[in-house]
Amino acid sequence: MTSNSKRKKEAGFIALITAIALSFILLVVTVTLNQSGFLTRSTLLESEYKERSSALAEACADTTFLKLAADPDPTHIPNDTIVPVGIDTCTIHSVVLDGAPDQYVIETKAIFQEATTNLRIRTVLTASGLSIVSWNEVP
Repeated sequence: MTSNSKRKKEAGFIALITAIALSFILLVVTVTLNQSGFLTRSTLLESEYKERSSALAEACADTTFLKLAADPDPTHIPNDTIVPVGIDTCTIHSVVLDGAPDQYVIETKAIFQEATTNLRIRTVLTASGLSIVSWNEVP
């Protein structure tokens, strides 16, 4: 074998190894970027579901405020009342007096695509209107 043909074989081997290494690096970068985009999409979708469940739970709270304004007796709002909101639903879990006759604790719940929101709202209902004392999401 001549030294010239030996150099050509070595150059071909180096080119082949370089091509394999670059292909591997490009494959790793492509898979990483694709996975990142997929996980970002999933996170955004979960965030959207949580927003929808929060809006549904708030709709139940608003419905409860309206019912209390019409009739301040909380016993007229049964526990676990299901409220339709468009094509979805939410639940008024309970409305109970909290000490004084004009103070209430309202608990609502909504589930949208496995995202759950539970609200506990403390209110005071007087002749002049309804005041919200606290509004918390609870586990």
